[in-house]
Amino acid sequence: MLKKVMRQVKHHRQFILFIGLMLVFRSAVADWNHVPSGSMLPTIVQGDRILVNKLAYDLRLPFTHVSLMKLADPERGDIITFDSAKADKKLVKRIIGLPGDTLAMRNNRLYFNGAALNYRAEPQALADNAGQAAFSVWQETLPGKPHAIRLNDQPSRLANFGPVTVPEGHYLALGDNRDASADSRVIGFVPREEITGKAHRVAFSNDPEHYYWFRSERWLLPI
Repeated sequence: MLKKVMRQVKHHRQFILFIGLMLVFRSAVADWNHVPSGSMLPTIVQGDRILVNKLAYDLRLPFTHVSLMKLADPERGDIITFDSAKADKKLVKRIIGLPGDTLAMRNNRLYFNGAALNYRAEPQALADNAGQAAFSVWQETLPGKPHAIRLNDQPSRLANFGPVTVPEGHYLALGDNRDASADSRVIGFVPREEITGKAHRVAFSNDPEHYYWFRSERWLLPI
């Protein structure tokens, strides 16, 4: 039996090597992640497959969180992927607070080190598919990277927090869909060692509400 297995391994060694190298590549260099929820609307939508740079911050030992070399630190505005111990799953959120930053939120408006961020309404006010929850889209002028956020007309219980100061070695991360995201307001600060990469582009997208039809307008869309 063992000899038979070894013959098969030898016969298919090139294919096995290819699969092994692909797994190492996806673990340590780059990967794509499916986005099943709407917590990052309007930036990332359900059905997106996002490209993740695993070398953005660390060179890691494949299949582990062990950092072999620190390459950079996350920056404000980065969209990160991280393996959350609190949530017990991989999450995609936006870095809002760096170590030492003091942040607060009042009625969905962020205060950064004591000063309120500026917001500009986008020409978009829609309803969800059930026609029940109206929302609006705003541009939030986060220092370093302005970006779009989505707010429900009726704020959720997550619309207020703080002030809190981000501890050393941790980050405060929020979803762009502020009233529907289980982020640092629910799971707490994100430890540096849990961060696995930086999302920078939509690889491709399938619309789950239209038989997973390909969304051509989101092909290689920067985020």
